[in-house]
Amino acid sequence: MSTFQGKTLLVANRGEIAVRIVRAARELGLRTVVVYSDADAQSLAVQMADAAEHIGPSPAGKSYLNMTAVLEAAQRCGAHAVHPGYGFLSENAMFAAAIEQAGLIFVGPSAEAIRTMGDKAAARAAAAKAGVPTVPGSEGTLESVEEALRLADTIGYPVMIKAAAGGGGRGIRVAQNPQELSQQMVTAQAEAKAAFGNGAVYLERFIRRARHVEVQILGDGQQVIHCFERECSLQRRRQKVWEEAPSQALSAAQRQALCESAVRLAKAVSYRGAGTLEYLFDDETGEFFFIEMNTRIQVEHPVTEMVTGVDLVKEMIRVSFGAPLRLKQADIVLRGAAIEVRINAEDPARNFAPCPATLGELRVPGGMGVRFDTMLYSGYRIPPFYDSLLGKLIVHDTDRDGALARLDRALQELRTEGLTTTATLHRRLVQDKSVRAAAFHTGFLEQWLEQNPL
Repeated sequence: MSTFQGKTLLVANRGEIAVRIVRAARELGLRTVVVYSDADAQSLAVQMADAAEHIGPSPAGKSYLNMTAVLEAAQRCGAHAVHPGYGFLSENAMFAAAIEQAGLIFVGPSAEAIRTMGDKAAARAAAAKAGVPTVPGSEGTLESVEEALRLADTIGYPVMIKAAAGGGGRGIRVAQNPQELSQQMVTAQAEAKAAFGNGAVYLERFIRRARHVEVQILGDGQQVIHCFERECSLQRRRQKVWEEAPSQALSAAQRQALCESAVRLAKAVSYRGAGTLEYLFDDETGEFFFIEMNTRIQVEHPVTEMVTGVDLVKEMIRVSFGAPLRLKQADIVLRGAAIEVRINAEDPARNFAPCPATLGELRVPGGMGVRFDTMLYSGYRIPPFYDSLLGKLIVHDTDRDGALARLDRALQELRTEGLTTTATLHRRLVQDKSVRAAAFHTGFLEQWLEQNPL
């Protein structure tokens, strides 16, 4: 009998990641229950799950972010475990602790690991202790503008001010000189306080031509392996738009050093589950620096699954239920190249204005090496209350040129009648010479958009 037979998993999320988790859990033999708000009563995840629990009104603060409502739903449905997905409560240490205190399994790392690695300043300190390189900057949070100015004189301008409890690109400012630092630090503190309830900030050297490269790891609390890296340098307002694996910027030696450093740090915090360690790679010097860890499954996890054949969601469920890692590092082999593009309900021609609407005909791309993770179905009304992500189009081929050709073809096949989406942006990017040559950095896309109006 399966370890999961007769067990129930509560999916504490919505959208495409809820659908993804339901599918993985069902393959493991788990009964699935999905929480939903008023706006999501007809969602695909609700329709697919074995059961659903209503947790409140449409605004996320009154439903998906309501810890009490989610915990009560878990208890009502007799859940044995709770999977938080990404966003919402997924990196909330208090939520993870509350789930465990209720005698349930939190599908993710321990509350202590979330607390340590979720605080960027504490994560930097943990990285330094594990011998993992970090961007030169403050050892902890800054108490005053004067302290920031003294440090900036030491590490050199430009510098980046970052929220210690930040995420999603919020609470970040770049200062080119002391005057800007004095002004921007106050702004960053206020933004961090408003967004995260914590105004603490720290300082880092700003790398002018940085590439964003992240390492996927899996751990069982004792053993940790990596599943190689992803590159996420194509970003708008520090939000990822296009992700791929492997990174074209790394040599074999750099890849090995990067991935080994990620394993070393994850082991140092006894990490359990799937996690991602994010780095900045300096194109000019070849150096890489740890910046933060995401203690959850990532939006872009499918590109890693495509190049390794590892079902990351299944593996994180298994280890959360107490199973040791089934995979050894030698089992993880990098095969071919994969690219993921995010399809959002936004209009690139109108400064990416949100475009919630009702979907008419849906035509999903298919064929070899094509995957479309989505919560869409014909007739679905996109609610205006949440992130605009509709789905992710992922392609895989034996090399990057083949993956680009496959992505171009799949984008042409995709049809979302009645919806304006970012697919128009990706159709342009896939033809761009710099993108095709992988000659980009984290500031590339915003510069490209200024020069290439859509």
